[in-house]
Amino acid sequence: MLEPTQPIALFTEATMGSLNAKMAEGILRYGRNPVAAVIDSTQAGKRVRDLTSIDSDVPIAATLAEAQALGAEVLVLGTAPSGGRLPQAWVAVLEQAIADGMSLVNGMHDRLQPVFESKLRKGQWVWDLRVLQGGAPPIAMARAASLDNTRVLMVGTDMAIGKMTAGLELTRSLQEMGRDAAFLATGQTGIAITGRGIPLDAIRVDHAGGAVERLVLEAAEHEIVVVEGQGSLLHPGSTATLPLMRGSCATHLILCHRAGMQTLDELDSVSIPPLRDVIALNEAVAHAAGALNPAKVAAIALNTARLSASEAEAAIASVEDETGLPAADPVRHGAERLARAVLGERASRQRDTAFPVTE
Repeated sequence: MLEPTQPIALFTEATMGSLNAKMAEGILRYGRNPVAAVIDSTQAGKRVRDLTSIDSDVPIAATLAEAQALGAEVLVLGTAPSGGRLPQAWVAVLEQAIADGMSLVNGMHDRLQPVFESKLRKGQWVWDLRVLQGGAPPIAMARAASLDNTRVLMVGTDMAIGKMTAGLELTRSLQEMGRDAAFLATGQTGIAITGRGIPLDAIRVDHAGGAVERLVLEAAEHEIVVVEGQGSLLHPGSTATLPLMRGSCATHLILCHRAGMQTLDELDSVSIPPLRDVIALNEAVAHAAGALNPAKVAAIALNTARLSASEAEAAIASVEDETGLPAADPVRHGAERLARAVLGERASRQRDTAFPVTE
C-alpha cells in the first residue's frame, strides 16, 4: 500500500524527542519514504536534529495543513502513547487527513480501517500495522530448529532499549560484508520500515510463538536472519521474549543494553543484574534445560546515546571486560564488530581498527 516514493508526515504531537516517539525516529533513521515534516505543535519551527541525535533537516510543523503544504501524502502515527491506544484528541486530525485525501499508517492497537472505510476514496487506504496478516498461525513446534541457516535474536535488559535499531544496523553490516542477511520485523515500527513482519504484541499468547516460527520459516532461504527483539525477560510486564525464542529457535543472541543502567527505565524497583547473569538467564531460557537447541550470546549492543564519545569508549571497554564478549554501539560505531561475532570472526579489541568517534 505504502509506495516508497510517497512523501509522509510523522504525527508525534507533544512527544517528539521523547522515548514515546521512537517509531518516528526509527522511520526517520531507516525508512524508505521521503519525510515532508514531523507534526508536533509544541516543537514547531525546529528541525529533527534539534530534538534528536538524527542529523536530519526535516522540519517540525505545527499543523496537518503545514505538513500537507510541504507535500505530505500519507499521515503516519509516529508515537506510541501508554498502552498503544488512540488518544481521543487525535481523532479530529485523522478525520481531517482522510477528508483531505491522505492515507493513514496506524501503529496503535485501535484499528482505524473499519472506522474510515466508508470515507475512503479511490487510491486512499488505511494500513493498521498491528493486524496480523496471513490468518491464525499454527502452534509453535520448534520447526525452525531444523533449518541450516543462522538465526540471530535481539534480546535486551529492558523494553525500548534499542533492539530494533541494533538489529537493523547488524543486518546492514552483514549485507555490506556480502552475506545474505534479512531483518524480520516483529513490531509496528519495524513493519513500517520494512513493509512486512508480524505485530507480536497484538497476537494471542498461544499463537505468538507460532507467528514467529512462520515468519522465520518463510525466510528460510536467507543465510542469516536477524529477528527483531521485543520486551525483556527481566521486565515483569513483558511476555514477548519467550515466544521469540521458541518460534525462532535462535542460534545466536545479541544482548542490547543501555550504558550505565542500574534499574529498569520505568520501574526503578527492579534492578538490572550483572550482565554476566543476564546473559546466563537468556541462554538458559533459550536452551530450556537442554530440551531445545542452545543459543549463545555472541556480542553486546551497547546504547551509549546519553554519553560523550570518550565516555562511550570507556563504557564499551568496561562491558567487554565484564562479559568477555565483543561490544559496540551500532549507531555510533556501526555494527561490524557485532556482525563478525555472529560469523565467528571474533577479534581482540587490540587488533581492531579504532572506532570512529562521532558525537
